Amino acid sequence: MPGFQLGRVVILNQELSREEALAKAKHILRTVPRIKSVYMHTGRVSGGLRIPKVVYVAGKRNPMTVYRENGCLYKLDVQKVMFSKGNLLERGRIPKLVKPGETIVDMFAGIGYFSLPLGKSSPAKIIYSIELNPDSFRFLKENIKLNKLEGKIIPILGDCRKVKIPEKADRVVMGYFPGTEKFLPAAFSFLKPDGIIHYHDTFKREELWEKSEKILREYSRKQGFYPIRMEKRVVKQYAPWVFHVVVDAEFRKNSI
Repeated sequence: MPGFQLGRVVILNQELSREEALAKAKHILRTVPRIKSVYMHTGRVSGGLRIPKVVYVAGKRNPMTVYRENGCLYKLDVQKVMFSKGNLLERGRIPKLVKPGETIVDMFAGIGYFSLPLGKSSPAKIIYSIELNPDSFRFLKENIKLNKLEGKIIPILGDCRKVKIPEKADRVVMGYFPGTEKFLPAAFSFLKPDGIIHYHDTFKREELWEKSEKILREYSRKQGFYPIRMEKRVVKQYAPWVFHVVVDAEFRKNSI
């Protein structure tokens, strides 16, 4: 399929022409009874609010859908909020790293991409889920209820650089890119004297892995921390010779 499925909605790739998209959409609707609506990407997600560029192609004009992944239900409007299926393995990986009783901050929660599987599958004590986009935040709150995670996930509407939480975190998830480094001071402000940051960003092939390490070392030093270990992995290819990566970086605060 030249795209991906979210519940009863298929979103086609932006590389298709309008004529190709319409032909593919009619074929999908005819051969896959479960699919009721077909939309298409017309460009990359843009801006700090991460608003998708998605247009209607065929079927019912209903961009609302519910998608199941890793035992979680995600309700969303495909024209108002983004969803990257390319992060599937990453969303399933992070909960397995969590130790019992951890406090976690999800700095870019969206509709609960990482927060929901963390709440559902990990032994975390509490997850503070911060989101700036009002539409995404509305779905985040709905998805917390849909997955019966009230009390374990605390939704917070606002800019993660300005938000205050009542306790320090064992683990901070930075599921945002590009330009993630400008949010690192906020990430360190949330972190306990010993803690882990999951740093997502995009880098060219020739920048792997020197640039990501340099960024994390420089910012940790400025915030009074130093790195203990950095485990690096490619999540997916973002563009030709550009990769979405994540660094699991453990830090310790300098003793005075």
